[in-house]
Amino acid sequence: MKFTCEKYLIQSAVSTASRAAAVKSPVISLEGLLIEAVGDTVTISGYDLKTGITTKIPADVKETGDIVLNARLLGEIIRKMPGDDITISVSENFMTKITGGMSEFEIMATPADDYPELPVVDYANSISIKQKTLKAMISQTCFAVSDNEARPILTGALFEAEGENLTVVAVDGYRLALRKEPLEEAAANAYSFVVPGTALSEVEKIVSDSEDVVSINIGLKHIMFKIGDTVLISRRLEGEFLNYRKSVPMTGKFDVKANCRSVIEAVERVSLIISDKLKSPVRCTFDDNVLHLITSTTLGKASDECPIDGSAEELEIGFNNKYLLDALKAAPADEIIIRLSSGTLPCLILPADGSDNFLYMVLPVRLKSNEN
Repeated sequence: MKFTCEKYLIQSAVSTASRAAAVKSPVISLEGLLIEAVGDTVTISGYDLKTGITTKIPADVKETGDIVLNARLLGEIIRKMPGDDITISVSENFMTKITGGMSEFEIMATPADDYPELPVVDYANSISIKQKTLKAMISQTCFAVSDNEARPILTGALFEAEGENLTVVAVDGYRLALRKEPLEEAAANAYSFVVPGTALSEVEKIVSDSEDVVSINIGLKHIMFKIGDTVLISRRLEGEFLNYRKSVPMTGKFDVKANCRSVIEAVERVSLIISDKLKSPVRCTFDDNVLHLITSTTLGKASDECPIDGSAEELEIGFNNKYLLDALKAAPADEIIIRLSSGTLPCLILPADGSDNFLYMVLPVRLKSNEN
């Protein structure tokens, strides 16, 4: 095998595929990247038996072939190589020469036969959505994906395709995040699937803020995201996801309107005396057109106010500051509705314009009478 390609192309491809390569594995080939040169294209793949990433780049292929090279070492070599072009050639004993400018490396490759075959997605359904839209939906929901392996199904996000819309839902037992956006084309039929949070984090890094379209192909056991010349394949999570429609209290006793940025800044200020070691809830009191916030730790006490539109009759409720901030920062709107019923029932954050493109639910923290 021998080929030459532009440095920035192979550097980007190696970096992308390496996200799916195993860091440490008893199967040494999983720590490597499969490199295949055919025609005028080089295909680079990484696979850790859970998630696989394949990307293609144009190249001047002198000799076809395929090998496996250590992902970390290859990435470091290419990153530090001088010059605009990189040439990779492999001898019969798998000694691989990598040259760029005046630099030359020789490293040992392993046979491609030792590399596990990436799964084939025999999909029955397919949906398409703009890259920038999917990127936003992932970033605005994945913070609520659970990291508790006791309930594996909640370590992923639920995708629901129905009619012209795609809904993404994540829940971890303390908060729930929901985003809804239009598809490029209406789904032929309604269906749902759960994608691991780890795979979605990689998809978020690969997609851009462009209007280009991502194709999502759904198979019986795997999901495939096709993003330009890059393909990410992930296993589906099996099990029964939370019935969020029954879990979210859509009606509430009080609705107050607020500027999202103003609430975020007030919560951030009173959170300055909270740390991982000094935890304390943010005590919120919803008065007439003003939200009072108080925190108290051994460092001291902080209080602040934020203007709101409406009243919840001095309802008092406590929140984990991080969970509240995550939801507020994810909300894609300047004006929000905060829906409340009591100090012990969940709080909802909704669009103030009456649309249904996002919903965040945060469970309250029980307050003690001396926390004031």
